[in-house]
Amino acid sequence: MSFPLFTRHGVELEYMIVDRATLAVRPWSDRVLIDVASGAPVSDIERGDITWSNELTAHVIELKTTDPVADLDGVSASFAREVRELNARLAPHGCRLLPTAMHPLMRPDEARLWTHDNNDIYAAFDRIFDCRGHGWSNLQSVHLNLPFGGDAEFGRLHAAIRLVLPLLPALAASSPIQEGRLTGRPDNRLAHYRVNSAKLPALCGRVIPEPVYSQSDYKRVIFDPIRAQLAPHDPEGLLLAEFSNSRGAIARFDRGSIEIRLLDIQECPAADLAIVKTLVALLKELVAETHLDLAAQQAVPVEPLARLFDACVDRADAAIIDDSVVLDAFGCADLVAPTAHAVWRRVIARLDPLSDAPVAEHLAQQAYLDHGTLARRIVAALPAEPTPADLQALYLRLADGLEANVPFVP
Repeated sequence: MSFPLFTRHGVELEYMIVDRATLAVRPWSDRVLIDVASGAPVSDIERGDITWSNELTAHVIELKTTDPVADLDGVSASFAREVRELNARLAPHGCRLLPTAMHPLMRPDEARLWTHDNNDIYAAFDRIFDCRGHGWSNLQSVHLNLPFGGDAEFGRLHAAIRLVLPLLPALAASSPIQEGRLTGRPDNRLAHYRVNSAKLPALCGRVIPEPVYSQSDYKRVIFDPIRAQLAPHDPEGLLLAEFSNSRGAIARFDRGSIEIRLLDIQECPAADLAIVKTLVALLKELVAETHLDLAAQQAVPVEPLARLFDACVDRADAAIIDDSVVLDAFGCADLVAPTAHAVWRRVIARLDPLSDAPVAEHLAQQAYLDHGTLARRIVAALPAEPTPADLQALYLRLADGLEANVPFVP
Protein backbone atom coordinates (compact mmCIF):
# COMPACT_ATOMS: atom_id res chain seq x y z
CA MET A 1 0.00 0.00 0.00
CA SER A 2 1.39 3.41 -0.96
CA PHE A 3 0.79 6.64 0.92
CA PRO A 4 0.77 10.26 -0.28
CA LEU A 5 3.86 12.44 0.07
CA PHE A 6 5.10 12.98 3.64
CA THR A 7 2.20 11.17 5.30
CA ARG A 8 4.43 8.35 6.57
CA HIS A 9 8.08 7.94 7.57
CA GLY A 10 10.11 4.75 7.91
CA VAL A 11 13.36 5.02 9.88
CA GLU A 12 16.13 2.41 10.23
CA LEU A 13 19.17 2.64 12.54
CA GLU A 14 22.17 0.29 12.39
CA TYR A 15 24.58 -0.45 15.26
CA MET A 16 27.68 -2.59 15.66
CA ILE A 17 27.95 -5.23 18.38
CA VAL A 18 31.22 -5.03 20.31
CA ASP A 19 32.90 -6.38 23.42
CA ARG A 20 31.68 -4.42 26.42
CA ALA A 21 35.18 -3.77 27.80
CA THR A 22 37.55 -3.80 24.82
CA LEU A 23 35.19 -2.76 21.96
CA ALA A 24 36.46 -5.70 19.87
CA VAL A 25 34.01 -6.67 17.11
CA ARG A 26 31.62 -9.45 18.12
CA PRO A 27 29.59 -11.26 15.39
CA TRP A 28 26.82 -12.19 17.80
CA SER A 29 23.60 -10.67 16.49
CA ASP A 30 22.12 -14.19 16.43
CA ARG A 31 22.40 -14.30 20.21
CA VAL A 32 19.67 -11.68 20.55
CA LEU A 33 17.69 -12.33 17.35
CA ILE A 34 16.14 -15.47 18.80
CA ASP A 35 12.62 -16.73 18.11
CA VAL A 36 10.88 -17.19 21.46
CA ALA A 37 8.96 -20.31 20.37
CA SER A 38 11.71 -22.25 18.57
CA GLY A 39 14.84 -20.84 20.17
CA ALA A 40 16.36 -20.49 16.68
CA PRO A 41 17.94 -17.35 15.18
CA VAL A 42 15.58 -15.33 12.98
CA SER A 43 15.94 -12.29 10.74
CA ASP A 44 13.32 -10.11 12.46
CA ILE A 45 11.79 -9.71 15.89
CA GLU A 46 8.82 -7.34 16.16
CA ARG A 47 8.61 -5.49 19.45
CA GLY A 48 5.63 -3.24 19.06
CA ASP A 49 6.55 -0.04 17.24
CA ILE A 50 10.21 -1.08 16.70
CA THR A 51 11.55 -4.21 15.00
CA TRP A 52 15.00 -5.74 15.41
CA SER A 53 16.59 -7.12 12.22
CA ASN A 54 19.77 -8.76 11.00
CA GLU A 55 22.07 -7.24 8.42
CA LEU A 56 24.66 -8.55 5.96
CA THR A 57 27.23 -9.07 8.71
CA ALA A 58 26.68 -10.85 12.01
CA HIS A 59 28.18 -8.00 14.05
CA VAL A 60 25.57 -5.43 12.95
CA ILE A 61 21.96 -5.21 14.10
CA GLU A 62 19.26 -2.92 12.77
CA LEU A 63 16.40 -1.24 14.61
CA LYS A 64 13.55 -0.01 12.44
CA THR A 65 10.05 1.35 12.76
CA THR A 66 7.80 -1.70 12.43
CA ASP A 67 5.36 0.27 10.29
CA PRO A 68 5.86 3.69 8.70
CA VAL A 69 4.84 6.36 11.20
CA ALA A 70 2.71 9.40 10.52
CA ASP A 71 4.50 11.50 13.13
CA LEU A 72 8.23 11.48 13.93
CA ASP A 73 7.68 12.85 17.44
CA GLY A 74 8.40 10.14 19.99
CA VAL A 75 10.36 7.98 17.55
CA SER A 76 13.75 8.78 19.10
CA ALA A 77 12.44 7.72 22.53
CA SER A 78 11.22 4.41 21.07
CA PHE A 79 14.62 3.73 19.53
CA ALA A 80 16.39 4.71 22.76
CA ARG A 81 14.20 2.25 24.70
CA GLU A 82 15.14 -0.58 22.31
CA VAL A 83 18.84 0.32 22.48
CA ARG A 84 18.66 -0.11 26.25
CA GLU A 85 16.83 -3.43 25.89
CA LEU A 86 19.36 -4.74 23.37
CA ASN A 87 22.23 -3.72 25.61
CA ALA A 88 20.57 -5.52 28.51
CA ARG A 89 20.30 -8.70 26.44
CA LEU A 90 23.87 -8.38 25.14
CA ALA A 91 25.33 -7.75 28.60
CA PRO A 92 25.37 -11.45 29.68
CA HIS A 93 27.51 -12.10 26.59
CA GLY A 94 29.89 -9.30 27.57
CA CYS A 95 28.75 -7.14 24.66
CA ARG A 96 27.07 -3.83 23.90
CA LEU A 97 26.08 -1.62 20.95
CA LEU A 98 28.51 0.91 19.47
CA PRO A 99 27.35 4.05 17.63
CA THR A 100 28.95 5.99 14.73
CA ALA A 101 29.22 4.86 11.13
CA MET A 102 32.51 2.95 11.36
CA HIS A 103 34.27 1.03 14.09
CA PRO A 104 37.55 2.93 14.63
CA LEU A 105 39.77 -0.15 15.00
CA MET A 106 38.08 -2.92 13.01
CA ARG A 107 40.07 -4.75 10.35
CA PRO A 108 38.30 -6.14 7.28
CA ASP A 109 39.37 -9.70 8.12
CA GLU A 110 37.22 -9.54 11.26
CA ALA A 111 34.02 -9.52 9.18
CA ARG A 112 31.59 -12.44 9.53
CA LEU A 113 28.47 -12.77 7.39
CA TRP A 114 25.02 -13.56 8.78
CA THR A 115 24.61 -17.32 8.28
CA HIS A 116 20.91 -17.85 8.98
CA ASP A 117 17.78 -16.64 7.08
CA ASN A 118 18.52 -15.30 3.57
CA ASN A 119 22.20 -16.15 3.86
CA ASP A 120 22.20 -17.38 0.25
CA ILE A 121 21.70 -13.79 -0.91
CA TYR A 122 24.50 -12.53 1.34
CA ALA A 123 26.77 -15.32 0.11
CA ALA A 124 26.09 -14.28 -3.48
CA PHE A 125 27.11 -10.68 -2.73
CA ASP A 126 30.21 -11.96 -0.95
CA ARG A 127 31.15 -14.15 -3.92
CA ILE A 128 30.89 -11.22 -6.33
CA PHE A 129 32.27 -8.36 -4.23
CA ASP A 130 34.16 -9.89 -1.26
CA CYS A 131 32.23 -8.37 1.63
CA ARG A 132 35.25 -8.20 3.93
CA GLY A 133 35.91 -4.65 2.69
CA HIS A 134 35.13 -1.75 5.02
CA GLY A 135 32.34 -0.55 2.76
CA TRP A 136 30.49 -3.83 3.21
CA SER A 137 31.36 -4.93 6.73
CA ASN A 138 32.22 -1.77 8.67
CA LEU A 139 29.43 0.69 8.04
CA GLN A 140 26.42 1.73 10.08
CA SER A 141 23.88 4.12 8.63
CA VAL A 142 20.43 5.65 9.01
CA HIS A 143 17.88 4.94 6.27
CA LEU A 144 14.86 7.19 5.81
CA ASN A 145 11.94 5.87 3.76
CA LEU A 146 9.44 8.38 2.35
CA PRO A 147 6.27 7.46 0.42
CA PHE A 148 4.84 8.56 -2.88
CA GLY A 149 1.56 7.88 -4.64
CA GLY A 150 2.04 7.33 -8.37
CA ASP A 151 4.44 8.75 -10.95
CA ALA A 152 3.65 12.42 -10.40
CA GLU A 153 4.50 12.28 -6.69
CA PHE A 154 7.52 10.06 -7.38
CA GLY A 155 8.85 12.62 -9.85
CA ARG A 156 8.53 15.48 -7.37
CA LEU A 157 10.04 13.56 -4.46
CA HIS A 158 12.90 12.06 -6.49
CA ALA A 159 13.85 15.48 -7.86
CA ALA A 160 13.96 16.99 -4.36
CA ILE A 161 15.93 14.10 -2.88
CA ARG A 162 18.55 14.24 -5.66
CA LEU A 163 19.29 17.88 -4.80
CA VAL A 164 19.66 17.19 -1.08
CA LEU A 165 21.77 14.02 -1.25
CA PRO A 166 25.12 15.72 -1.99
CA LEU A 167 25.02 17.77 1.22
CA LEU A 168 24.01 14.97 3.60
CA PRO A 169 27.62 14.10 4.56
CA ALA A 170 27.98 17.72 5.67
CA LEU A 171 25.14 17.17 8.12
CA ALA A 172 25.78 13.61 9.27
CA ALA A 173 29.42 12.54 8.76
CA SER A 174 30.53 10.41 11.73
CA SER A 175 33.32 8.19 10.39
CA PRO A 176 36.67 10.05 10.49
CA ILE A 177 38.73 7.04 11.65
CA GLN A 178 39.71 3.85 9.86
CA GLU A 179 41.83 1.05 11.36
CA GLY A 180 43.02 3.33 14.15
CA ARG A 181 44.03 6.25 11.95
CA LEU A 182 42.55 9.69 11.45
CA THR A 183 42.36 9.71 7.66
CA GLY A 184 41.69 13.44 7.24
CA ARG A 185 38.34 12.56 5.65
CA PRO A 186 35.24 12.97 7.85
CA ASP A 187 33.08 10.42 6.05
CA ASN A 188 35.10 7.30 5.36
CA ARG A 189 31.92 5.21 5.26
CA LEU A 190 30.69 7.03 2.17
CA ALA A 191 34.17 7.10 0.65
CA HIS A 192 33.96 3.31 0.61
CA TYR A 193 30.27 3.29 -0.31
CA ARG A 194 30.89 5.14 -3.55
CA VAL A 195 33.33 2.45 -4.79
CA ASN A 196 31.85 -0.66 -3.14
CA SER A 197 30.41 -2.11 -6.30
CA ALA A 198 32.87 -0.68 -8.82
CA LYS A 199 33.20 -4.18 -10.27
CA LEU A 200 29.62 -3.76 -11.55
CA PRO A 201 29.27 0.03 -11.90
CA ALA A 202 25.58 -0.02 -12.86
CA LEU A 203 24.68 -0.93 -9.28
CA CYS A 204 25.75 2.36 -7.74
CA GLY A 205 26.42 4.73 -10.62
CA ARG A 206 27.75 8.02 -9.25
CA VAL A 207 25.77 7.52 -6.00
CA ILE A 208 23.53 10.43 -7.01
CA PRO A 209 20.63 8.89 -8.96
CA GLU A 210 20.04 9.74 -12.58
CA PRO A 211 17.37 12.36 -13.40
CA VAL A 212 14.48 9.95 -13.99
CA TYR A 213 10.97 10.76 -12.82
CA SER A 214 8.69 7.85 -13.73
CA GLN A 215 8.63 4.13 -12.99
CA SER A 216 9.11 3.20 -16.64
CA ASP A 217 12.13 5.49 -17.05
CA TYR A 218 13.61 4.24 -13.77
CA LYS A 219 13.34 0.67 -15.02
CA ARG A 220 14.95 1.52 -18.34
CA VAL A 221 17.75 3.76 -17.05
CA ILE A 222 18.59 2.11 -13.72
CA PHE A 223 17.10 -1.37 -13.26
CA ASP A 224 17.76 -2.81 -16.74
CA PRO A 225 21.53 -2.07 -16.71
CA ILE A 226 21.78 -3.54 -13.19
CA ARG A 227 20.10 -6.74 -14.36
CA ALA A 228 22.40 -6.95 -17.37
CA GLN A 229 25.58 -6.55 -15.28
CA LEU A 230 24.42 -8.96 -12.57
CA ALA A 231 23.39 -11.76 -14.93
CA PRO A 232 26.83 -13.27 -15.71
CA HIS A 233 27.73 -13.28 -11.99
CA ASP A 234 24.42 -14.53 -10.63
CA PRO A 235 23.29 -17.52 -12.72
CA GLU A 236 20.75 -18.56 -10.07
CA GLY A 237 19.04 -15.16 -10.24
CA LEU A 238 19.19 -14.56 -6.48
CA LEU A 239 20.03 -10.86 -6.71
CA LEU A 240 17.13 -8.73 -7.90
CA ALA A 241 17.85 -5.33 -9.44
CA GLU A 242 15.41 -3.64 -7.06
CA PHE A 243 17.43 -4.81 -4.05
CA SER A 244 20.89 -4.57 -5.64
CA ASN A 245 20.46 -0.89 -6.56
CA SER A 246 23.03 0.87 -4.36
CA ARG A 247 22.52 4.53 -5.18
CA GLY A 248 22.31 7.05 -2.36
CA ALA A 249 18.53 6.96 -2.71
CA ILE A 250 16.71 3.97 -4.16
CA ALA A 251 13.18 3.72 -5.51
CA ARG A 252 11.05 0.92 -4.08
CA PHE A 253 8.07 0.81 -6.43
CA ASP A 254 6.88 -2.41 -4.78
CA ARG A 255 6.04 -0.43 -1.66
CA GLY A 256 5.70 3.07 -3.08
CA SER A 257 8.64 4.70 -1.34
CA ILE A 258 12.14 6.10 -1.79
CA GLU A 259 14.84 5.03 0.66
CA ILE A 260 17.56 7.60 1.47
CA ARG A 261 20.80 5.87 2.46
CA LEU A 262 23.52 8.53 2.82
CA LEU A 263 23.18 9.41 6.51
CA ASP A 264 25.97 8.16 8.79
CA ILE A 265 24.48 7.00 12.07
CA GLN A 266 25.08 9.42 14.94
CA GLU A 267 25.93 9.04 18.61
CA CYS A 268 22.36 8.43 19.82
CA PRO A 269 18.79 8.20 18.49
CA ALA A 270 18.02 11.78 19.51
CA ALA A 271 20.78 13.00 17.19
CA ASP A 272 19.61 10.77 14.35
CA LEU A 273 16.01 11.98 14.61
CA ALA A 274 17.12 15.62 14.79
CA ILE A 275 18.83 15.09 11.42
CA VAL A 276 15.91 13.11 9.96
CA LYS A 277 13.45 15.87 10.91
CA THR A 278 15.71 18.49 9.34
CA LEU A 279 15.90 16.47 6.13
CA VAL A 280 12.13 15.96 5.97
CA ALA A 281 11.46 19.67 6.54
CA LEU A 282 13.82 20.63 3.72
CA LEU A 283 12.34 18.07 1.32
CA LYS A 284 8.84 19.39 2.02
CA GLU A 285 10.05 22.88 1.14
CA LEU A 286 11.61 21.65 -2.10
CA VAL A 287 8.51 19.69 -3.13
CA ALA A 288 6.47 22.85 -2.50
CA GLU A 289 8.79 24.67 -4.98
CA THR A 290 9.41 27.41 -2.42
CA HIS A 291 12.74 28.52 -3.87
CA LEU A 292 13.14 26.52 -7.10
CA ASP A 293 10.42 25.31 -9.44
CA LEU A 294 9.97 21.66 -10.33
CA ALA A 295 11.23 21.98 -13.90
CA ALA A 296 14.52 23.47 -12.67
CA GLN A 297 14.87 20.79 -10.00
CA GLN A 298 14.30 17.98 -12.48
CA ALA A 299 16.71 19.44 -15.03
CA VAL A 300 19.81 19.09 -12.82
CA PRO A 301 22.16 16.42 -14.25
CA VAL A 302 24.19 13.93 -12.22
CA GLU A 303 27.67 15.40 -12.67
CA PRO A 304 27.44 18.68 -10.67
CA LEU A 305 25.61 16.89 -7.86
CA ALA A 306 28.18 14.09 -7.81
CA ARG A 307 30.97 16.68 -7.64
CA LEU A 308 29.35 18.30 -4.61
CA PHE A 309 28.79 14.91 -3.01
CA ASP A 310 32.47 14.03 -3.38
CA ALA A 311 33.44 17.37 -1.83
CA CYS A 312 31.16 16.79 1.15
CA VAL A 313 32.42 13.23 1.65
CA ASP A 314 35.98 14.57 1.73
CA ARG A 315 35.35 17.76 3.74
CA ALA A 316 31.84 17.42 5.24
CA ASP A 317 30.64 20.70 6.77
CA ALA A 318 33.81 22.52 5.62
CA ALA A 319 33.07 21.88 1.92
CA ILE A 320 32.43 24.97 -0.19
CA ILE A 321 29.03 24.96 -1.88
CA ASP A 322 29.45 26.88 -5.12
CA ASP A 323 26.61 25.47 -7.24
CA SER A 324 24.05 28.22 -7.81
CA VAL A 325 21.14 25.84 -8.47
CA VAL A 326 21.75 23.92 -5.23
CA LEU A 327 22.10 27.16 -3.31
CA ASP A 328 18.80 28.34 -4.81
CA ALA A 329 17.13 25.06 -3.87
CA PHE A 330 18.33 25.36 -0.26
CA GLY A 331 17.13 28.97 -0.03
CA CYS A 332 20.70 30.24 0.19
CA ALA A 333 21.08 32.13 -3.10
CA ASP A 334 22.39 35.21 -1.29
CA LEU A 335 25.30 33.31 0.29
CA VAL A 336 28.48 33.63 -1.75
CA ALA A 337 30.42 30.33 -1.93
CA PRO A 338 29.49 29.40 1.65
CA THR A 339 30.58 26.36 3.58
CA ALA A 340 28.13 23.49 3.80
CA HIS A 341 27.87 24.21 7.53
CA ALA A 342 26.68 27.74 6.77
CA VAL A 343 24.08 26.36 4.36
CA TRP A 344 22.72 23.88 6.90
CA ARG A 345 22.71 26.54 9.62
CA ARG A 346 20.58 28.74 7.36
CA VAL A 347 18.21 25.87 6.58
CA ILE A 348 17.81 24.91 10.25
CA ALA A 349 17.18 28.51 11.32
CA ARG A 350 14.60 29.06 8.58
CA LEU A 351 12.68 25.79 8.91
CA ASP A 352 12.90 25.29 12.70
CA PRO A 353 12.50 21.50 12.26
CA LEU A 354 12.52 20.72 16.00
CA SER A 355 9.83 23.12 17.20
CA ASP A 356 8.09 20.39 19.25
CA ALA A 357 11.04 18.02 19.70
CA PRO A 358 12.33 16.50 22.95
CA VAL A 359 15.16 18.26 24.77
CA ALA A 360 17.75 15.67 23.65
CA GLU A 361 17.00 16.37 19.98
CA HIS A 362 17.39 20.11 20.57
CA LEU A 363 20.74 19.47 22.27
CA ALA A 364 21.86 17.36 19.33
CA GLN A 365 20.89 20.08 16.87
CA GLN A 366 22.73 22.66 18.95
CA ALA A 367 25.83 20.45 19.04
CA TYR A 368 25.83 20.52 15.24
CA LEU A 369 25.18 24.26 15.04
CA ASP A 370 27.98 25.06 17.53
CA HIS A 371 30.55 22.38 16.71
CA GLY A 372 29.72 20.85 13.33
CA THR A 373 29.35 17.20 12.39
CA LEU A 374 29.91 14.36 14.82
CA ALA A 375 33.04 13.54 12.81
CA ARG A 376 34.41 17.00 13.58
CA ARG A 377 33.54 16.59 17.27
CA ILE A 378 35.24 13.18 17.41
CA VAL A 379 38.41 14.60 15.86
CA ALA A 380 38.36 17.54 18.31
CA ALA A 381 38.25 15.11 21.24
CA LEU A 382 41.37 13.22 20.11
CA PRO A 383 45.08 13.98 19.84
CA ALA A 384 46.49 14.41 16.35
CA GLU A 385 47.83 10.85 16.34
CA PRO A 386 45.54 8.88 18.63
CA THR A 387 46.64 5.59 20.16
CA PRO A 388 44.35 2.56 20.40
CA ALA A 389 43.91 3.47 24.07
CA ASP A 390 42.80 6.99 23.11
CA LEU A 391 40.26 5.59 20.67
CA GLN A 392 39.00 2.99 23.09
CA ALA A 393 38.43 5.62 25.79
CA LEU A 394 36.56 7.95 23.46
CA TYR A 395 34.40 5.25 21.88
CA LEU A 396 33.53 3.79 25.29
CA ARG A 397 32.29 7.28 26.13
CA LEU A 398 30.26 7.31 22.90
CA ALA A 399 28.82 3.87 23.74
CA ASP A 400 27.78 5.19 27.17
CA GLY A 401 26.16 8.18 25.46
CA LEU A 402 24.22 5.87 23.16
CA GLU A 403 22.86 3.99 26.18
CA ALA A 404 21.81 7.28 27.80
CA ASN A 405 20.58 8.85 24.52
CA VAL A 406 22.81 11.87 25.11
CA PRO A 407 24.35 14.00 22.32
CA PHE A 408 28.15 14.19 22.23
CA VAL A 409 30.07 17.42 22.73
CA PRO A 410 33.89 17.23 23.09
